[in-house]
Amino acid sequence: MRSHIPFDTHAFVKKLTAAGVPEPQAGVHAEALGELVFERLVTKDDLRAELKAVELRLTLRFGAMLTAAVAVITVLVKLL
Repeated sequence: MRSHIPFDTHAFVKKLTAAGVPEPQAGVHAEALGELVFERLVTKDDLRAELKAVELRLTLRFGAMLTAAVAVITVLVKLL
């Protein structure tokens, strides 16, 4: 199901027909451009999902670095 996209196809068709493009052709252009905009549109949910994925990767990396640091410190304490 399509969400609301920030592209006014009716206004686009009116501009094209005012410039001399036949209305059926202008309608096809508007539909094609609307589909392209919809495919490339990033929603807030998309961004939130990506941010959560990045947050998880960073948490795992930080945990691995912290574990390695504790291991190195433990070895150094035992050697000294």
